[in-house]
Amino acid sequence: MAGRLEGRIALVTGASRGIGRAVALAMAAEGAHIIALARTTGALEELDDEIDSKGGAATLVPLDLKDFDAIDRLGGAIMERWKHLDILVSNAGVLGTLTPIAHLMPKTWQSAVDINVTANYRLIRSLDPLLRVAPAGRAIFVTSHAASVVRPYWGSYAITKAALEKMVLIYAEEVKSSALKVNLIDPGPTRTAMRHQAMPGEDPETVKPPEALTSLFLDLASPECTKHGELVVYKAE
Repeated sequence: MAGRLEGRIALVTGASRGIGRAVALAMAAEGAHIIALARTTGALEELDDEIDSKGGAATLVPLDLKDFDAIDRLGGAIMERWKHLDILVSNAGVLGTLTPIAHLMPKTWQSAVDINVTANYRLIRSLDPLLRVAPAGRAIFVTSHAASVVRPYWGSYAITKAALEKMVLIYAEEVKSSALKVNLIDPGPTRTAMRHQAMPGEDPETVKPPEALTSLFLDLASPECTKHGELVVYKAE
């Protein structure tokens, strides 16, 4: 029986670990061809081996999202090979440093802005034409509850995630007359390397694994999805 995403092309950023890896595997299992983007070639190759072992297919893109010109070239390469993009899962992000804003190093601040905000703008700019020509384009951006609460020391992460949310919701308004559906996911506490960086004393077994989120991503990526311009918060079943 064909999967829910059979024959669709899905680009997943931050695909080498955590949420991105879990989503890439789940979408491949549902028939999507995965364009897996991450900085670490070895981890991408391990993902490719697992997808291949289960009968799926992937194209690996070792790329640093701070290389904005490379993001532009990525859109051109997808256009040349597939002529469209069905699904974008923009998952990659950085925490920055948990410290008072006045103590943030400019390099740390700029890295958070580059990855959490500017890279997403460049992805939208590069991939929007490909998503619009798809029969049922879907763009999913990963945000955080940190964007909507005032919490000391979380400045670089919370501020950039808040900016991401505003940008994505504006983009959703701009494309609402098209077939493209654009949404945000707040995954909540999840067992990832970033979570461990932020909460080093926490028992990882007390938070859900990334695999618990995959059904939510699959729902938003499916051609049947009607949600648009929404911030969807994960809720345990």
